[in-house]
Amino acid sequence: QAQLVESGGGPVQAGGSLRLSCVAPERYESYCFAWFRQAPGSEREGLANIEQDFTRKYAGSVKGRFRISRDKAMNTIYLEMNNLKPEDTAMYYCAATPFICPEPLTETAFQFWGEGTQVTVSA
Repeated sequence: QAQLVESGGGPVQAGGSLRLSCVAPERYESYCFAWFRQAPGSEREGLANIEQDFTRKYAGSVKGRFRISRDKAMNTIYLEMNNLKPEDTAMYYCAATPFICPEPLTETAFQFWGEGTQVTVSA
């Protein structure tokens, strides 16, 4: 059973916005969290990460459009996505590691994953 539970995906028109949520166990409070996505036929792509001190980093493909945040009281990590494009269509995953956020942002550095939430952007 996945320790992380994502929600908030769905269909949206190009130019629209969505906010994804990831609920984590309380004991993950000090973990680094990240959001990844994977489109059919493509490798999993790291999008953004956030440290326990709220330091954030973004991939160039989403910088300026996506924002990662975390609410420690709610044990929830968010990904706000604005100005969505059809090429943002993918399954979006939340990931966590008890270590500091890796550089570069690679999936092999994360031990805990959710099952994903689908985002579909229509033109």
